[in-house]
Amino acid sequence: MALTATIYNFDIQLSDVDRGVYETLALRVARHPSETEEYLVTRVLAYCLEYADGIAFGKGLSEPDEPAMTVRDLTGALRTWIEVGSPDAERLHRASKASPRVAVYTHKDGAALAKQLSGARIHRAELLEINAISRPLLDALVARLDRRTKLDLAVTERHLYVTIGGETLDGAVERFHLLDSR
Repeated sequence: MALTATIYNFDIQLSDVDRGVYETLALRVARHPSETEEYLVTRVLAYCLEYADGIAFGKGLSEPDEPAMTVRDLTGALRTWIEVGSPDAERLHRASKASPRVAVYTHKDGAALAKQLSGARIHRAELLEINAISRPLLDALVARLDRRTKLDLAVTERHLYVTIGGETLDGAVERFHLLDSR
């Protein structure tokens, strides 16, 4: 018998001062059985940090060639390809050819990912954005994760302040660039 996805509901009050985005989000997110809680939380935070008109979650593991998220304009044209985790160079090469902007959000070591990808054949590698979310913040959010989660997320100067259950947690989003792009 195949395992099915678990649905998580997130009610998020987003205040992204860096980008001037202030929204109330009600997200219904499916977590595949092979997906870790860290990956799920990173996916939700990436959605918030990239929030714009036209953002949508991808089809997930059922469509391995699809990105985790996309942002499309009103004509349906792809504007941003968003990956979560540790995508390989070949995948990022394809993404950079398909989209004017590619962003990666990782719950792992961002410096190690950037080093691993440096020197690899990636189209427009110098424009690739690798964002690592603070591991202590992710761990704290995972510890408080519930199937129904309500939180306030404030973003200022690439620092996240998350209020959940009356408690405020914080951590940075660190950006990495490839060292020796071809």
